[in-house]
Amino acid sequence: MSEDSALDSAAVADDIWGSAMAEQAAATAPAPSPAPAPPVVSRSAGHQVFQALPGGAGADIAPGDIDRVLDVPVQLTAELGRTRITIKTLLQLSQGSIVELDGLAGEPMDVLINGYLIAQGEVVVVNDKFGIRLTDIITPPERMQKLKR
Repeated sequence: MSEDSALDSAAVADDIWGSAMAEQAAATAPAPSPAPAPPVVSRSAGHQVFQALPGGAGADIAPGDIDRVLDVPVQLTAELGRTRITIKTLLQLSQGSIVELDGLAGEPMDVLINGYLIAQGEVVVVNDKFGIRLTDIITPPERMQKLKR
Protein backbone atom coordinates (compact mmCIF):
# COMPACT_ATOMS: atom_id res chain seq x y z
CA MET A 1 0.00 0.00 0.00
CA SER A 2 1.44 3.35 -0.98
CA GLU A 3 1.82 6.19 1.46
CA ASP A 4 -0.75 8.30 -0.46
CA SER A 5 -3.41 5.59 -0.22
CA ALA A 6 -2.70 5.14 3.49
CA LEU A 7 -3.20 8.88 3.99
CA ASP A 8 -6.42 8.76 1.94
CA SER A 9 -7.69 5.85 4.10
CA ALA A 10 -6.93 7.79 7.26
CA ALA A 11 -8.74 10.86 5.91
CA VAL A 12 -11.81 8.76 5.03
CA ALA A 13 -11.80 7.20 8.53
CA ASP A 14 -11.54 10.67 10.09
CA ASP A 15 -14.47 11.85 7.95
CA ILE A 16 -16.58 8.88 9.07
CA TRP A 17 -15.77 9.49 12.74
CA GLY A 18 -16.43 13.19 12.30
CA SER A 19 -19.81 12.58 10.72
CA ALA A 20 -20.70 10.07 13.47
CA MET A 21 -19.80 12.63 16.13
CA ALA A 22 -21.79 15.36 14.33
CA GLU A 23 -24.78 13.01 14.09
CA GLN A 24 -24.58 12.33 17.82
CA ALA A 25 -24.30 16.05 18.62
CA ALA A 26 -27.32 16.81 16.44
CA ALA A 27 -29.35 14.05 18.12
CA THR A 28 -28.53 15.29 21.63
CA ALA A 29 -28.74 19.04 20.88
CA PRO A 30 -31.60 20.85 22.66
CA ALA A 31 -34.38 22.40 20.60
CA PRO A 32 -33.58 25.95 19.48
CA SER A 33 -35.04 28.67 21.66
CA PRO A 34 -37.07 31.50 20.09
CA ALA A 35 -35.16 34.19 22.01
CA PRO A 36 -32.14 35.67 20.21
CA ALA A 37 -28.90 34.19 21.49
CA PRO A 38 -25.98 36.38 22.54
CA PRO A 39 -22.96 36.31 20.23
CA VAL A 40 -20.92 33.14 20.60
CA VAL A 41 -17.41 33.59 21.93
CA SER A 42 -14.98 30.99 20.62
CA ARG A 43 -13.27 29.18 23.48
CA SER A 44 -11.14 26.10 23.76
CA ALA A 45 -12.46 22.88 25.29
CA GLY A 46 -10.43 23.62 28.42
CA HIS A 47 -12.56 26.70 29.11
CA GLN A 48 -15.74 24.62 28.84
CA VAL A 49 -14.52 21.82 31.12
CA PHE A 50 -12.66 23.72 33.81
CA GLN A 51 -14.58 26.24 35.89
CA ALA A 52 -13.11 29.29 37.57
CA LEU A 53 -11.78 28.72 41.07
CA PRO A 54 -13.98 30.22 43.83
CA GLY A 55 -12.81 33.26 45.78
CA GLY A 56 -10.27 34.34 43.19
CA ALA A 57 -7.97 31.45 44.07
CA GLY A 58 -5.35 30.97 41.40
CA ALA A 59 -5.49 34.60 40.31
CA ASP A 60 -1.68 34.66 40.39
CA ILE A 61 -1.51 32.07 37.58
CA ALA A 62 -0.82 33.62 34.19
CA PRO A 63 -3.43 32.74 31.53
CA GLY A 64 -0.78 31.12 29.30
CA ASP A 65 0.38 28.72 32.04
CA ILE A 66 -2.43 26.21 31.35
CA ASP A 67 -1.07 25.88 27.81
CA ARG A 68 2.03 24.20 29.24
CA VAL A 69 0.08 21.10 30.31
CA LEU A 70 -2.23 20.75 27.30
CA ASP A 71 0.28 18.58 25.43
CA VAL A 72 1.10 16.30 28.37
CA PRO A 73 0.23 12.74 27.33
CA VAL A 74 -2.09 10.71 29.57
CA GLN A 75 -3.11 7.07 29.37
CA LEU A 76 -6.79 6.45 28.59
CA THR A 77 -8.10 2.99 29.48
CA ALA A 78 -11.51 1.59 28.58
CA GLU A 79 -12.37 -1.20 30.99
CA LEU A 80 -15.08 -3.75 30.21
CA GLY A 81 -14.69 -5.65 33.46
CA ARG A 82 -12.26 -7.41 35.78
CA THR A 83 -11.67 -10.82 37.24
CA ARG A 84 -9.26 -12.57 39.57
CA ILE A 85 -7.75 -15.87 38.50
CA THR A 86 -5.07 -18.12 39.92
CA ILE A 87 -1.69 -18.58 38.28
CA LYS A 88 -2.70 -22.19 37.55
CA THR A 89 -5.74 -20.97 35.58
CA LEU A 90 -3.62 -18.33 33.85
CA LEU A 91 -1.14 -20.96 32.67
CA GLN A 92 -4.00 -23.10 31.31
CA LEU A 93 -5.27 -20.32 29.02
CA SER A 94 -4.85 -20.93 25.32
CA GLN A 95 -6.15 -19.48 22.06
CA GLY A 96 -9.94 -19.61 22.16
CA SER A 97 -10.14 -19.70 25.97
CA ILE A 98 -12.87 -17.58 27.54
CA VAL A 99 -12.21 -15.50 30.64
CA GLU A 100 -15.36 -14.44 32.49
CA LEU A 101 -15.40 -10.80 33.61
CA ASP A 102 -17.47 -9.24 36.38
CA GLY A 103 -19.03 -6.71 33.98
CA LEU A 104 -22.50 -7.49 32.65
CA ALA A 105 -23.46 -7.33 28.96
CA GLY A 106 -25.00 -3.94 28.22
CA GLU A 107 -23.52 -2.39 31.37
CA PRO A 108 -21.58 0.87 30.85
CA MET A 109 -17.84 0.47 30.61
CA ASP A 110 -15.46 2.48 32.78
CA VAL A 111 -13.16 5.07 31.20
CA LEU A 112 -10.03 5.75 33.22
CA ILE A 113 -7.32 8.38 32.80
CA ASN A 114 -4.05 7.36 34.43
CA GLY A 115 -6.00 4.82 36.49
CA TYR A 116 -8.68 7.23 37.77
CA LEU A 117 -12.32 6.82 36.76
CA ILE A 118 -13.41 9.91 34.83
CA ALA A 119 -16.40 8.68 32.81
CA GLN A 120 -18.59 5.78 31.77
CA GLY A 121 -19.61 4.98 28.24
CA GLU A 122 -20.83 2.46 25.73
CA VAL A 123 -18.95 0.69 22.96
CA VAL A 124 -19.67 1.87 19.42
CA VAL A 125 -18.39 0.55 16.11
CA VAL A 126 -17.75 2.88 13.18
CA ASN A 127 -16.12 1.58 10.00
CA ASP A 128 -14.96 -1.65 11.71
CA LYS A 129 -13.18 0.26 14.50
CA PHE A 130 -14.21 0.37 18.15
CA GLY A 131 -14.87 3.62 19.95
CA ILE A 132 -16.49 4.83 23.16
CA ARG A 133 -19.53 7.09 23.39
CA LEU A 134 -19.30 8.79 26.77
CA THR A 135 -22.64 8.60 28.56
CA ASP A 136 -21.71 9.89 32.03
CA ILE A 137 -18.85 12.18 33.09
CA ILE A 138 -17.72 11.88 36.71
CA THR A 139 -17.74 15.38 38.24
CA PRO A 140 -14.70 16.61 40.17
CA PRO A 141 -16.57 16.47 43.54
CA GLU A 142 -17.59 12.85 42.82
CA ARG A 143 -13.97 11.98 41.96
CA MET A 144 -12.72 13.57 45.18
CA GLN A 145 -15.35 11.67 47.18
CA LYS A 146 -14.17 8.35 45.67
CA LEU A 147 -10.55 9.20 46.50
CA LYS A 148 -11.42 9.73 50.18
CA ARG A 149 -12.88 6.22 50.56
